[in-house]
Amino acid sequence: METSELLKKVRKIEIKSRGLSNQIFSGEYHSAFKGRGMAFSEVREYTPGDDVRTIDWNVTARFNSPFVKVFEEDRELSVVLLVDISASGAFGTSNQFKQDVITEICAVIAFSASQNNDKIGIIFFTDKIEKFIPPKKGKTHILRIIRELIEFKPENKKTNIELALKYLTNVIKKKSIVFLISDFLSNHDYKDAIKIANKKHDLVALRIIDKTEMDIPQVGLMKLKDNESGNILWIDTNDKLFRKQFATNKINFESNLKEIFNRAGIDSANINTNESYIKPLMNLFKKR
Repeated sequence: METSELLKKVRKIEIKSRGLSNQIFSGEYHSAFKGRGMAFSEVREYTPGDDVRTIDWNVTARFNSPFVKVFEEDRELSVVLLVDISASGAFGTSNQFKQDVITEICAVIAFSASQNNDKIGIIFFTDKIEKFIPPKKGKTHILRIIRELIEFKPENKKTNIELALKYLTNVIKKKSIVFLISDFLSNHDYKDAIKIANKKHDLVALRIIDKTEMDIPQVGLMKLKDNESGNILWIDTNDKLFRKQFATNKINFESNLKEIFNRAGIDSANINTNESYIKPLMNLFKKR
């Protein structure tokens, strides 16, 4: 991609995501993701109605007049985006590919975190760890993340969520808010890894899906290609047996994924490529 074209894309995403963050998400984000607790801020003179438990007896004795400690929420957090960039992200039957939606969501989360003085980092993964950008603050850092989301080309095509979660657990030592963003089309068993990751961090799952993956239209013969394996398959979308099996597989996949999230105790949201991601994210934040 030409540098000028890349800068235009970055700027376009920055304007949109900053606007959404300023107008919609910043307050909800602040409420949904708490800081590490209450931190000491200052002392001031006691006024009627103050909690006597907050009296600073050392200062009170020094000035022979009651003073109280003032505490503020310690907001500083680290936010980590754990992003699936496998080949299945290059799929979409509406206005956007899944990877385009992921880029916008990451940008919105990054700017919301920045407004709350939180650090932001990102881990790109396929069936290997493709790139890790450690958490930092600042607009320049966020724009670097957006640039990487737009132009980074992974070496591998397949997906291994278990590997990504284990890497996260090993490399991020401090308790962080982690957004695991994927379509969760992975053949690896990650049940244990997701439980362990959520015990160490505050893990949130954002599942990016396309409507055709959930409901194949009846259009007769259709050629399907698995972007991750490269396999091509011809199917008859009018075949009743195929449609019945497809529906059964879909129900089983949905049920299994829901069970994984519930057992791990993590919050999750489904985000469709043909719909706005604002409502699912808002509902997720409010639910927390």
